[in-house]
Amino acid sequence: MSDQQDCLTVEIADRVAWVTILHPPMNLLDSAMIAAIARITIELGEDPDVGAIVFQSGDPEFFIAHADINLVLGPSTGRSGPSPFAHALAQFRAMPKPTIGKIDGIARGGGLEFFAALDMRFCSLENTRLSQPEVPLGIIPAGGGSSRWPRLIGYPRAVELLLSGSDIDGATAEQYGMVNRAFPAAELDAFVDNLARRIASFPPHAVGLTKRVAWHDGTLDDALAAEGNAYLQAARDPAAIAIMRRYMEAGGQTREHETGPDPFGGLGRGSD
Repeated sequence: MSDQQDCLTVEIADRVAWVTILHPPMNLLDSAMIAAIARITIELGEDPDVGAIVFQSGDPEFFIAHADINLVLGPSTGRSGPSPFAHALAQFRAMPKPTIGKIDGIARGGGLEFFAALDMRFCSLENTRLSQPEVPLGIIPAGGGSSRWPRLIGYPRAVELLLSGSDIDGATAEQYGMVNRAFPAAELDAFVDNLARRIASFPPHAVGLTKRVAWHDGTLDDALAAEGNAYLQAARDPAAIAIMRRYMEAGGQTREHETGPDPFGGLGRGSD
């Protein structure tokens, strides 16, 4: 699958959709890429054969350079309300399957806001450079950066990121909580590949319900009520019942099984 503007290509294997961003000369976030992201997000979000989505870059230096400045200078700047880009990113939260970002290069401005909107983020130690350069340009991060980063990494670190416009390396990004983990570049691909395939092998209803509860932004009492309802829904699902029975038949809840290398792996889709 490829976008009509050739900004994105998609390969699906083992229920994982690998979305590769390649938009020469430097993966600039322009109108064509925004349209491609919006369309691909809807298509993959609705595809029952996709259990996880990984975004990566085909450019050896850039994940997404930043937003096209011409978009800011154009006539649409005066329009109020969420931008098409912000609306596209909101779909990541709404979809019941996890989104994973993998960076081994540069992501600035809108590229970093795209990264922030994903459920999980991983980067390389050697090559990662992340920044929000909007304030030095006289504007603000408005693709979710000003709102998401304080919630993800806390106010003091977010304000440093947002107001300085300076690059942050992979080790600092991990320390600040901007990424889940930072790896040597040689180990990054294998880790993300294994994680995505593992999650995609699990029952989609359990993955989707867990993500919905984890994203709940109400009070703790409301979140706990939503969690309880989601648990009942999951536990009654025929796929869950079949998997738990296979777990018990495989020796689950015995000392030998529980001390093995992966007692809860290999029980998911494929044999239901």
